[in-house]
Amino acid sequence: MAGLLFQTPRARLTRLLRTGSPSPLAGRTTLVSGASSGIGAATARAVSAKGSTVLLVARRAEELERVRAEIIAAGGSAATYPCDLADGEAVDALVKQVLLDHGAVDYLVNNAGRSIRRSLHLSYDRFHDFERTMAINYFGPVRLTMGLLPAMRDQRFGQVVNIVTWGVQMKAPKFAAYIASKTALDTWSRIAGRETYGDNVTFTNMRFGLVRTDMVVPTGSIEDRRALSAEQAAARVVRALEERPIVVSNLAAHLGEALNLLAPRLSDALMHRYDRAVPDSRAARGTSEQGHEGDHADQDHQAPQQGRR
Repeated sequence: MAGLLFQTPRARLTRLLRTGSPSPLAGRTTLVSGASSGIGAATARAVSAKGSTVLLVARRAEELERVRAEIIAAGGSAATYPCDLADGEAVDALVKQVLLDHGAVDYLVNNAGRSIRRSLHLSYDRFHDFERTMAINYFGPVRLTMGLLPAMRDQRFGQVVNIVTWGVQMKAPKFAAYIASKTALDTWSRIAGRETYGDNVTFTNMRFGLVRTDMVVPTGSIEDRRALSAEQAAARVVRALEERPIVVSNLAAHLGEALNLLAPRLSDALMHRYDRAVPDSRAARGTSEQGHEGDHADQDHQAPQQGRR
């Protein structure tokens, strides 16, 4: 059990000192949800480049096949598993088929998600916003992880990476439905990791800021030079898979979390002023033909940055 105490610093040191050594992903099996586009597709390609067999999961079968073809053309190994992760029975069937085909999954990336940026006063009659964000952002990945977890524990190895949001720390206005669902997943994973510690199964919560993907387009501007590209985000996911840290975040999120703890009323006042200064998007107000939610359930999500989605 003591071996995991220094797992992350040891892995980082190995990466720095032995740049030519094989990746821990080589020869392993990695399942990536939301793999049809954005962070998920980029992560699938990056994981394959490390020598892992990639299992691609998303709703859109044609897009999954496109990603699989790209991986195969580059010399990698991949298989597709179309699935709506908001459908519990479909998730159970997915788990059964994956375990039948591969025996166990070594690495799991819970990336699929839905983002909604909408003020509460526009949500009084839209309780379904909260229901469907919980369905895809929390219940879906938890059900998938629970299905794959017994095989991980039996083989005494597994790593689960959850793509969550720095909103878990910042508590940004207009993202109540989204951040609440991601906070649930973040907390569940921390507890799960403590229960599976003795089985060498670990969890990482990646609290990303804004990432430029199609998901953020309907809910506001994404012209932000600080935003990561999908490929940059994927590189960080791969590093988390290899090094197995508990949390990946950023300085701004840590500062925001500290302010929430040390001066909560001041934090509330500052966030309230910010909330008033940044309007809801046209999509949130229902004045755009692009739709209201800003994502499909099998695309990947990223966390809010300065209220933009």
